[in-house]
Amino acid sequence: MSERTGQVEGPIRVLLADDQHLVRTGFRVILEVEDDIEVVGEAADGERAVSMARATRPDVVLMDVQMPVLDGLAATGRITAECGPDGPAVLVLTTFDRDDYLFAALRAGASGFLLKNGTPEDLIDAVRVVARGDGLIAPALTRRVIAAFAQPGGLGRRPAGPPPAALTQREYEVLELLARGGSNAEIATALHLGEATVKTHVSRVLAKLGLRDRVQAVIFAYEQGIVQPGG
Repeated sequence: MSERTGQVEGPIRVLLADDQHLVRTGFRVILEVEDDIEVVGEAADGERAVSMARATRPDVVLMDVQMPVLDGLAATGRITAECGPDGPAVLVLTTFDRDDYLFAALRAGASGFLLKNGTPEDLIDAVRVVARGDGLIAPALTRRVIAAFAQPGGLGRRPAGPPPAALTQREYEVLELLARGGSNAEIATALHLGEATVKTHVSRVLAKLGLRDRVQAVIFAYEQGIVQPGG
């Protein structure tokens, strides 16, 4: 597996975690049609998902929220804590459009959150997005996330890491634009840089702040007051 902000070498290795066999089969059929995606295992409960994530070293874990033994949110927290920054990106999927699930998934370290009523193309795109180190939240949920950041205390627990003063001025500018939703191409245009240079800056920002991916960088920026909703 490559760094979370880099490209995965070879096919994207995916672990499926869902307590419904038919759902796992459907995900496998959708994903394995793609030449650049490989399903490396299936787990029917959260505890099994954690152990298989350690054993199979996937690039992405597709994680259902409601599962037996250990729920998907707790399993996400275990995986991100035990596997560290170079561990798999967790993409949480659920049929329940609930804010508490969304915010709990982000606090647990998930790199993306999708509703199961999306299309197969949505799922395939999401796997590719989180595998290359970009965070992903379904567009319909983005406004609610920003509103939550505006509330006192934001999403709660801050990601561990040194203060923003650890960043250079250029890295600080990259973090600010990233937190406003800028893609690498958009950040490059705004700062008159090449995309490869922006990727390097993003990698350094994540490393210096001890963050897993761009989703955590956005949370960090809002909680630290680097950007303000609507600003």
